[in-house]
Amino acid sequence: MRQRRRRPGLIALSVALIAAGGLSGALLFTASGQRSAVLVVARDVPVGAAITDADLAPASLALDPAVKAVPVAKKKTMVGQRAAVALTAGALLSPGQVTSVSLVKAGEQLVGVALKPSQLPASRLAPGQKVVIVSTPDAAGQVAGGKPAEPAGAPKTVAATVVAVGVAAPATGVVVVDVAVPATDGAALAARVATGAIALILAPQEGS
Repeated sequence: MRQRRRRPGLIALSVALIAAGGLSGALLFTASGQRSAVLVVARDVPVGAAITDADLAPASLALDPAVKAVPVAKKKTMVGQRAAVALTAGALLSPGQVTSVSLVKAGEQLVGVALKPSQLPASRLAPGQKVVIVSTPDAAGQVAGGKPAEPAGAPKTVAATVVAVGVAAPATGVVVVDVAVPATDGAALAARVATGAIALILAPQEGS
């Protein structure tokens, strides 16, 4: 049998490739071991809601330098700020997702609106959402036979922004929605809310 001829050049090339592969693996392992202590979202936070201590949790992650994250050391500065976007549980928190701007702007008042299930949409409301409060006929506007009187002209409406949404009462389903309205409409809306003759509808979306 003919003996195979050894080729020193091929052997050297193989050794060099193996060494390079080992070095790359070592560098990758070293880089992956450089982890950062950052903040992640512990539970869902709707847009506009104030961030609490329980909404954030620490995590140790290996991040690309291009990824913007909030260090754990800055947790105290995050608490009390508002979510600029809807925050999802388990997601990495970035600086651009929080804001110190309040949903109640200058020249506006905060009014609590108690609503039954039949007075608001079935869709879940969230802080920052634009809505319209509509005045509806009340008991004093009914005619004989218990039928509501026809409203004279278009119903009165007030444009508002949802600031907070309460928890529905177990027995009645009534939920209190805090809305920001122009200060000129605050007192009139509060008086109308006391009668219960209102309804909340979603404002038309921009571009629709």
